[in-house]
Amino acid sequence: MNRKEKAMVSGVSVLNSPETAKKRGATAPGIEDEQMITVFWAGFWTFLADQASKYIVVHMLNLRLRGELDILPPFLNLRMAWNYGVNFGLFSQSSNLVRWGLIALALIICMAVLWWVGRDRPGRIGLVSAGLLIGGALGNVVDRLLYGAVADFINMSCCGISNPYAFNVADIAIFIGAFGLVLWGGTKKAA
Repeated sequence: MNRKEKAMVSGVSVLNSPETAKKRGATAPGIEDEQMITVFWAGFWTFLADQASKYIVVHMLNLRLRGELDILPPFLNLRMAWNYGVNFGLFSQSSNLVRWGLIALALIICMAVLWWVGRDRPGRIGLVSAGLLIGGALGNVVDRLLYGAVADFINMSCCGISNPYAFNVADIAIFIGAFGLVLWGGTKKAA
């Protein structure tokens, strides 16, 4: 029995062996898993930091009732804001249709980013960027499920300019993750 016949009898395809993959120029088995583990851990820690910060600020510091707390005025303040829409309160009609639509959109974006990362194989910075974006998006999804809106509380102003908007750790992660994916999103070039 030749090698190919032995492999097929044992249930292992020669076409997917490490040697064959190397000859085809494909990555070795396990590389994809390592890449997705990087995305997972970046997303996990981002999600955890976001939810922990929201719990501390909203519940332990009781910002939901206090409304505001000056930390280093005017540079860093905590201002409670419930965002029923997207950035800067866009689409904030506070209807259940908008809420569930934004939850669905965030989940679709998370799946699309995972698909893209799995297909395009970015480097480590791109993988971490994908994890940041996904972790932040899922953090805001949990807010919409728990509170019906996203808990925003970080407010920063500077140089005589008063910023009326608030944001959260998830928003920072989404912005950095999206920016990172634009710069380091993968190696394949458009035809």
